[in-house]
Amino acid sequence: MDNIAGHKSGLTWAVHLSVLFLVLLWIFPTVGLFVSSFRTSDQISSTGWWKALFPTEQNSVYRAPSASDQIEQGGVFVIEGNVFEGSATGDIAHWGVSSREIDAYAPGETADLGEDGRLTLNADGSFRLENTEAFTGSRGQRIFVTATTPPEFTLANYEFMLFDPRNSEGMTKAFFSTLTVTIPSTIIPILIAAFAAYALAWMEFPGRALLIACVVGLLVVPLQLALIPLLKFHNNIGIGKGYLGVWFAHTGFGLPLAIYLLRNYMAGLPRDIIENAKVDGATDFQIFVKIILPLSFPALASFAIFQFLWTWNDLLVAMVFLIDSSGETTVMTRQIVEMLGTRGGDWEILATAAFISMAVPILVFFAMQRYLVRGLLAGSVK
Repeated sequence: MDNIAGHKSGLTWAVHLSVLFLVLLWIFPTVGLFVSSFRTSDQISSTGWWKALFPTEQNSVYRAPSASDQIEQGGVFVIEGNVFEGSATGDIAHWGVSSREIDAYAPGETADLGEDGRLTLNADGSFRLENTEAFTGSRGQRIFVTATTPPEFTLANYEFMLFDPRNSEGMTKAFFSTLTVTIPSTIIPILIAAFAAYALAWMEFPGRALLIACVVGLLVVPLQLALIPLLKFHNNIGIGKGYLGVWFAHTGFGLPLAIYLLRNYMAGLPRDIIENAKVDGATDFQIFVKIILPLSFPALASFAIFQFLWTWNDLLVAMVFLIDSSGETTVMTRQIVEMLGTRGGDWEILATAAFISMAVPILVFFAMQRYLVRGLLAGSVK
């Protein structure tokens, strides 16, 4: 009775819930990085990104102006100011004049400082320190403040990353260097793998089964195992430490998966179409260009997504095959790593840089994701 029409089995609901969990697991870090890129450093250090839309309480210490800023009003010496310096705003929840009692007073109450006068702090952050005798000393009174600050978002992080001369030049070069590495490293293996996949799927020749087995075996070869031998080979033939070397490296590492996916997809195409084309006198090249490639677009797009994401986010291959002390060929992943060394505490800047590097892969994925499942499932059923 569980499988009658109109009812879904428990396994179906389990699958749906599992997929939903995986989607949320992937989305949460991305959303968190996006939200953090619009927050200030104080907000990031005090609360998590999930609290960005809600007011938060922050503890801070403010030091009042020194005695040199006092003025005399009717025989009373006064120092005035506001604990919310600059453009900061908020509401005072409570305050104090000692680190042991930071919540001793409510907004609007007056603290008796003895010989140092009296201090009144209002809810808007304005304070008045007054005394019948002139203030002395070069250091002002400390005020421990607990304030409720409203949500605040800023574009200053993106302005610094994209337009500030101190940083924008490096990120701009890194962005175009990454494009220079990624686009050819995606197109070249697709072109080579498409020809190879057609030959393995539809052309009869000795050793075809052995070649297919070799392609499957290459899928499990660790990338790190081939780095040093491949780098030595590139140096011997004169293409190391440059774009050409890194293109060939990404092509070699991506070809096994590309050939495997495309071969499975092409082998599942209707045989009648190919046989009819041969009867009409079409050559293998004409069949490949005019029939196979248009029908194989979902598989081509599926691999293009994987290869683009891999090469765009790659750091290891770029560090090995694309070393440039001048910074002309530095990719974005390496640029962000260098920023970790110089701006390890500026989490808002690092979050902004990371999200900028993610923007292009996200656009590519959502533009071509409808072909992803169709390409991956190709050849799995008959």
